[in-house]
Amino acid sequence: MYVWPCAVVLAQYLWTQREKLRDKTVLELGAGVSLPGVVAAKCGAKVILSDSAKTPRCLENCRHSCEANGLHDVSVMDLTWGEISPDVIRLPKLDIILGSDVFYDPQDFEDVLVTVAFLLRKNPKAQFWTTYQERSADWSIEVLLHRWKLSCVEIQLDTFNANKGELAGSTLPGCHIIQMMIITLKSEDGL
Repeated sequence: MYVWPCAVVLAQYLWTQREKLRDKTVLELGAGVSLPGVVAAKCGAKVILSDSAKTPRCLENCRHSCEANGLHDVSVMDLTWGEISPDVIRLPKLDIILGSDVFYDPQDFEDVLVTVAFLLRKNPKAQFWTTYQERSADWSIEVLLHRWKLSCVEIQLDTFNANKGELAGSTLPGCHIIQMMIITLKSEDGL
């Protein structure tokens, strides 16, 4: 398992928002090694980590990351994008949904947004904080955001000191274009 650059950038953003995270309920989608979720938990959030049921090794890595960081109150669940299971329906009220590099493979984009749209409709005041690595200028979620009635605000990396090659004490390998967005439900008045 690997900590991707997007996870480091999202973790940096979470750290700058640590006062807002205290006592919030946070769900991380596609958690993998769970860096953003671990940071959120260390900032005082009640965290649920999730990854696909098809990747039990990722779910095990989530558990190991929690153990390694002394986090015993973090839940780990399987959540497959695009599938609304009974466990997803029974999730508690969410304040923040996290997704680090979940827009990796274009064939998954709509499944990710179906899941996010469902969770945001269930939790209308929640926000989806996500980072993604630009891999192709041809890949876009704009049409999907419109289809699922979601709005998006880009967060400039320099506003939280994440616009450097070296971040959080580790050098990110290669040249990466990382973007940060906050996705919410589109308001009724279209704004």
